[in-house]
Amino acid sequence: MDYTTTETTSEFHTHPMRRNKQEISLDECLAILKKAPTGVLALVDENNLPYAVPLNFVYNEASRSIFFHSAISGHKIDALRSSSSASFCVIDADDVVPEKFTTAYRSIIAFGQAEIVEDADRRRHGLQQLAHKYCPGLDNEANKEIDSAFERTCVIELRIEHLTGKKGLETA
Repeated sequence: MDYTTTETTSEFHTHPMRRNKQEISLDECLAILKKAPTGVLALVDENNLPYAVPLNFVYNEASRSIFFHSAISGHKIDALRSSSSASFCVIDADDVVPEKFTTAYRSIIAFGQAEIVEDADRRRHGLQQLAHKYCPGLDNEANKEIDSAFERTCVIELRIEHLTGKKGLETA
């Protein structure tokens, strides 16, 4: 299932799902993105080596993108400056079923281009969305924290170009 956010052709080569009966719908993929607390952002660093890091995130439905926050320097930031190609994996279910020698799983992977958000209003908006997701009802306190940490906080936006999801046959 394609989830194209631009008219241009993505640099990501999407492979047909081998077990397409296990593919989950776009609505299911989006539901996972909206509720999951963490996922793993995968990048390619300046040495052309893979780098994956678990992160909190928020999905922005209006822009069809995922926002993360970070320190303003480090491996992740160096990798982003080297290459904007990224993927983000969220595992929604992962239950081993020993008697059947299998796993009841459900996960999604988003592919796209990630960039450091430079616009101050957009950065603040991303941080406010993160705060709303993880600290509901604490808007005033969150805004104070955002203000105090704003200059030392980086916001990253992954624009989703392709989104796919899969679940095990044993998964409800």
